[in-house]
Amino acid sequence: MPGPVVGDPPEYDLPDDAVPWVLGTHLHTGVGPLSRAPEGSTVLVVEAHDFARRMPYHAAKLTLVFAAMRRFRDRLREAGYDVHYVRADTFGDGVEQFFEVRPGATLVTMRPPSYGAADGLRELVAAAGGDLRVVENEGFLCTRAAFDEWADGREFEHEAFYRWMRRESGVLMDDGDPVGGEWNYDEDNRDVPPDDWTAPRVPDADHGETTAAVREWVDEAFDAWGNTEEFVWPVTREGALAWLDAFVADRLPEFGPYQDAMVRGEWAMAHALLSPAINLGLLHPREVVEAVESAYHDRSDVPLNSAEGLIRQVLGWREFVRGVYRHEMPDLADANRLDATRDLPELYWTGDTEMACLAETVGDVRKRGYSHHIQRLMVLSNFATLWGVDPAQLNEWFHAAYVDAYHWVTTPNVVEMGSYAGGSFATKPYVSSANYVDRMSDYCAGCPYDPDETVGEDACPFNALYWDFLDRHEDRLRSNHRMALVYGHLDDKREGSELAAIRDRVADLRDREADGSL
Repeated sequence: MPGPVVGDPPEYDLPDDAVPWVLGTHLHTGVGPLSRAPEGSTVLVVEAHDFARRMPYHAAKLTLVFAAMRRFRDRLREAGYDVHYVRADTFGDGVEQFFEVRPGATLVTMRPPSYGAADGLRELVAAAGGDLRVVENEGFLCTRAAFDEWADGREFEHEAFYRWMRRESGVLMDDGDPVGGEWNYDEDNRDVPPDDWTAPRVPDADHGETTAAVREWVDEAFDAWGNTEEFVWPVTREGALAWLDAFVADRLPEFGPYQDAMVRGEWAMAHALLSPAINLGLLHPREVVEAVESAYHDRSDVPLNSAEGLIRQVLGWREFVRGVYRHEMPDLADANRLDATRDLPELYWTGDTEMACLAETVGDVRKRGYSHHIQRLMVLSNFATLWGVDPAQLNEWFHAAYVDAYHWVTTPNVVEMGSYAGGSFATKPYVSSANYVDRMSDYCAGCPYDPDETVGEDACPFNALYWDFLDRHEDRLRSNHRMALVYGHLDDKREGSELAAIRDRVADLRDREADGSL
C-alpha cells in the first residue's frame, strides 16, 4: 500500500458509522479512510463550485479537477461503493445535503495540506450538525511528525532535508552512501539540447464523454482563463499510471541533462508532467519514486542524473515545501521583505509582449495551464521580482493559472523562492539578467530585444531591470555574501555613470508596459 516512506504511518480503524469523505485531491483508493473501509461502504464526495468563481482559474485546471472527481466517482461505483456524490455551490451545502440523508454518520477525511483547510471543514460539518474526524494525509512521503522532528531547532535548508530523506528512506542509497558517490547531480541537469533535438512524444490521455461534458460545462459556467483546446492531462488512475509508464520508458533518459533547458515549441521537453496527477492523488509520489529508482537500477539507458534529478524533485523538494509551508503559515502568504508593491503586468494574462521568453511561456500556460519549473522560476518569477510585483499578486496568478497549483505548493515556491519575500529558506534572490535565459534557451535568437545590450531601444528589458533591482535593494542585499560579485559589477556601473542610463531605460520600460507596447 502506498504511503509515507519516512515516519510512522497512521494506524486506525473505522467504526461502523464512519463514512470516508474523499476530497478532490485525495483520489487514491490505497490511502486514507477509503483504504480502510470495506468494499461497498458509503463514501462522500462533494463537488463544490463556488471556489471556482473566486478568481479566473484556468479552464484546464477546472476541467481536470471536476473530470477527475467524476471519473473517480464512477470507478468507485463500479467497484460496488455507495457513493454520495453531491454537486453543490459550497462544501457547506454539500455536507448539509449528506447529513439529511445520513444523520448520525461520522465523516472521516485526510487532512488537506492547505493552511486552515481542516479547521474550515470541521466548522462546516459542525454547522450541519455532524461529526468530522481528520486523519493524517498519507499522500506524502514524509509524515508531519517526522518533518517536525527533523526541523526542530534548525534552519530550513533543502539540501540537508533531501539528504536526510534519502538516508531515512533508503532511496538511491548504497550501504549508507548515496548511489554514485554524490548526493546531488544538479550540475549535470543544465545541458541545452542540439538544434535538431525533438522532445519525446507526450502520451495521449484517457478522455471520454465525461471529460468532454465537463469541458463544455466549465466553458459555460465559469469565467475561466485560458482554454481547453489542448487539454492533455489524464483524469483517471489508469491514465495517470499510463503517463508514469510513458515517462519512465520514453522521457526519463533525457530528463536529467535537459531538465533546465527551454526550447521554443517544446512545452513539455522531457519532463515527467506528473505533478497534476500527483497533486490530485491519481498517483502517489511513492509510486513515482519507486518506478524511477527501479528504472535506474534495471536499465542501462537511464543515467543517474536523470533518476536523481526526478527523485530530488519528488522525495526532496515537494516534501520540503509542504513542511515549510506548514511551519511558516500564515505569515508566509503575506510576506514581502523587499516591499514590492507593483501590480502584476497585464501581459501575464494576455501574453501580449515582444519579449519572446515571456510571450512563449505565458502562451504555454494559456494553452495548457502548465510550463516547467525553470520557466516558472527564471522567466515568470524572475521578471516579476525584477519588476517589483507584489508577491501576493504573483502567487494568486500562479494559483489560478497552473493545473498543478495549490496554495501549499505555490506559496513557498512563488513567495519565498521566486520572490525572495519570506526569509524561510531562500538564501538569495533568484533573479538574473538576460544572460541566464540566453544560455538556457533559444528564446533570445528570435526576439527583437538584444540580450547583450542593457540600454537603448533594442536592449533586453531583463538587463536594465536586473541592475536597477540590485541598485534599489542594495541596503538589504549587499551584505549577502552570495551577492558580492554582482555588487562589484554594480560598483563598476556606478563609477562609469551607467546607472543613470539604466534608470532611464527602466522608466521607459514601465511606460511601455503601461501602454501595452513592451
